[in-house]
Amino acid sequence: MFRRKGFGEDKKLGEMEFGKILVPVSGSEIDEEAIRLACRLAKKNKSKIYVVSVITVKRALPLDAEIEPEIQKAEDILDRMERVAEEQDYEVETVLLQAREVGPSLIDEARERGVGLILMGVKYKRRLGQFSLGSIVLYILKNAPCGVILYQQYTS
Repeated sequence: MFRRKGFGEDKKLGEMEFGKILVPVSGSEIDEEAIRLACRLAKKNKSKIYVVSVITVKRALPLDAEIEPEIQKAEDILDRMERVAEEQDYEVETVLLQAREVGPSLIDEARERGVGLILMGVKYKRRLGQFSLGSIVLYILKNAPCGVILYQQYTS
């Protein structure tokens, strides 16, 4: 069990308090598990959960361009995450962003909303034969204004 020492006491992961949790989603299988975990962490303190999907806008287009296929896909993902949270008997707020880059937009959103935790589902990836978290996860870990939990689904 993960333990964190701070302010003179030990706290288990399930006992930590997070007033607001941001969960980035992209439509991968791991997103649902990340939402379930966020709901379990949030229930004790009635924390607010923000589920965020980011559409990457190409530089040739204006940031507020209506990119209908991508918008519809992101809205479908957010709707599915809302249903997963409802199954956990929890309500989430969904956020759809359009940005040039995913990492900086998530950090900006976390700062703007004053979140205490970013919880990200990550897939096991190999790049050039090496395990890789990817550039977005590394950016979040380096720049997050709060705690970050990475959740990797176990696959045998």
